[in-house]
Amino acid sequence: MSMTCHNLDFGTRVLDLVAVGSSSNASIERHSVKNHGKGFTSKVYGARRMACCRQNISRTRAFSTNTSEALLDGVGERTEPVLDLKKEVKSPISLANLFEVVADDLQTLNQNLRSIVGAENPVLMSAAEQIFGAGGKRIRPALVFLVSRATAELAGLKDLTTKHRRLAEIIEMIHTASLIHDDVLDESDMRRGKETVHQLYGTRVAVLAGDFMFAQSSWYLANLENIEVIKLISQVIKDFASGEIKQASSLFDCDVELEEYLLKSFYKTASLIAASTKGAAIFSGADRSITEQMYEFGKNLGLAFQVVDDILDFTQSAEQLGKPAGSDLAKGNLTAPVIFALEKEPKLREIIESEFCDTGSLDEAIELVKQCGGIERAQELAKEKADLAIKSLQCLPPSNFRLALQDMVMFNLERID
Repeated sequence: MSMTCHNLDFGTRVLDLVAVGSSSNASIERHSVKNHGKGFTSKVYGARRMACCRQNISRTRAFSTNTSEALLDGVGERTEPVLDLKKEVKSPISLANLFEVVADDLQTLNQNLRSIVGAENPVLMSAAEQIFGAGGKRIRPALVFLVSRATAELAGLKDLTTKHRRLAEIIEMIHTASLIHDDVLDESDMRRGKETVHQLYGTRVAVLAGDFMFAQSSWYLANLENIEVIKLISQVIKDFASGEIKQASSLFDCDVELEEYLLKSFYKTASLIAASTKGAAIFSGADRSITEQMYEFGKNLGLAFQVVDDILDFTQSAEQLGKPAGSDLAKGNLTAPVIFALEKEPKLREIIESEFCDTGSLDEAIELVKQCGGIERAQELAKEKADLAIKSLQCLPPSNFRLALQDMVMFNLERID
């Protein structure tokens, strides 16, 4: 199955609003959304080498952050995909194999996480440890390590720096703080199979625990003494709030457009991943062209992850999800599958605007989303974003770490195969 790249423009309003962590003078490539340690071992990662069809990234259009074109400029333009997903993937990808090349880095991170949170307040520490101890995939810090090692070779580094490692810890702290706050806003009782912080300690402690971790991560961020990275990560924290406000202001709004959905998804998910991958490249001393491509990679990978998560909300069971199926829709949060289905089924609008007041109306709405092709079109959107992410990796030298980054993109898509 080949993919269609629609060049979904995610740069205009996003760049104007959040500056994507770049200087005011910089232009951003918007349409191509973009270990070394141990002496770059010659071991073949996962015994698998994925083909990388090189594309001319220089053909990508560049725009200033002051531009104001529509976010969906270019939709419908067909370009040749980087790789045929079905042909390239021979067997399922596991996170354990994917992260094998940075396993030591992740082990060190897990050991450091609790200690760097601090122990000034036992209650807040206990709350923070509740979610750290709940496990988690550590995808964001793993991406920091993979990009760090993939770009370190360009600068002649033989191992990661202390700043690389601290960045990974900061990123995971920020992510964890956002989860604590999300659970409060969503009134979630369970997270990764364990009771949430607010369920155990109450809303007041949960809010303070999240604030505490945001503040602590900001302190460690300031001590990195890199103004570009400080601005980049600080913007992420602002984006979290912007995303929540945007979502809350559009509940049950059947006129929400794909452009708005992508913007909200950037704020809530992709912004942190993009900042993580760009920050890692900055600490490797990579050229600006490389750091911007790493930002684009993280941005599109983050968007693809969010779209896939939103698809799974309709296709997986409550047991698989750890929450009721269709929970986002039930709360009035209209995601990509719903937005696409609304274009074809007027009855779906009626049900949603009634806020599911009739018994069985939610189940009916879920079935309509499936019957009207909402899932399939969302899958195509996820694949388009994945293709853009893959393209942004072509600037990196061949290595096991670049292969792992490519496999991360494929791992995400395999969740909906």
